[in-house]
Amino acid sequence: MDLEAVRTFVAAAEAGRFQDAAAELSVTQQAVSKRIAALEKALGVRLFTRTARGARLTVDGQAFLPHARDLLRSAARAVGSVRPGRRALRVDVIGRRLAPAGLLGDFRKAHPEVELDVVTLFDADAAVDAIRSGTIDASFRAVTMPGRQLPDDIRAVRAFDEPLQLLTGPGHPLAAARAVTPAQLAGQRIWMPGIVAGTEWAAYYDDLAAAFGLTIEVTGPDFGTEPLLDTLAGSGSLATFVGEQTRLVWPADHGLRRIAVRDPAPVYPHSLLWHRGNPHPALAVLRDHLRSGRHAVSAAGSWTPAWA
Repeated sequence: MDLEAVRTFVAAAEAGRFQDAAAELSVTQQAVSKRIAALEKALGVRLFTRTARGARLTVDGQAFLPHARDLLRSAARAVGSVRPGRRALRVDVIGRRLAPAGLLGDFRKAHPEVELDVVTLFDADAAVDAIRSGTIDASFRAVTMPGRQLPDDIRAVRAFDEPLQLLTGPGHPLAAARAVTPAQLAGQRIWMPGIVAGTEWAAYYDDLAAAFGLTIEVTGPDFGTEPLLDTLAGSGSLATFVGEQTRLVWPADHGLRRIAVRDPAPVYPHSLLWHRGNPHPALAVLRDHLRSGRHAVSAAGSWTPAWA
């Protein structure tokens, strides 16, 4: 349906005269008459009856008017949804329990005027493809793993480094420790069934294991976070790594322990990725938020892979 004809119909219905509608729309009265005639032909009904005082809606015109107004409102919303600065900023955070999701929550509190649409994509390759296609505006990822350079049209800035923690059950030999070193973890059974080969987090943990002589087991099905926590709670030998800001909740009787890892402190390097041609003004607001000093990039005393 021709939206300009619908807009002209609404203007004429509200003005009551084609001449007044023409003045409102900045077109000729002849153009108004042609648009109305074309709309009547498309609908197969008469919308107006000409009178000495102007134009009066027919019964069909009265029935069509509220729907015509709805069409115009829907069109305005559709245009607004894709106009930079008016649609929501769409950001990938990997997982809703992980640190990037918490960072976006802080950003939303600091900038309530910015509307956000938060999504979770599988890996860095999927995120880069989505950024390049315009499906998302930005993504938090660890970049760039060996053999995977970013395309020239993708920008990246180190956003923040997240320290790792060791998560154990109450019966684990290290459960009472306030902190452990990577060297102390050599020979321990570190179980991470959620690691998927070829992803950026797999590359990170492969380098971590190689750097400190760790054994990270990825065998067994990944049933999600809750079954993993249940298994750790009942085990005297299994442990896993979690990010310091990863949100975890477990029953009180699980007695799980979150233990800092130091000397050096392994940190997971989160970067913000976006397309260099993306005009969304909220992207600049998000980048300024990351540069505000609230989110630190580690230096001395920390470890991260050389590729990061």
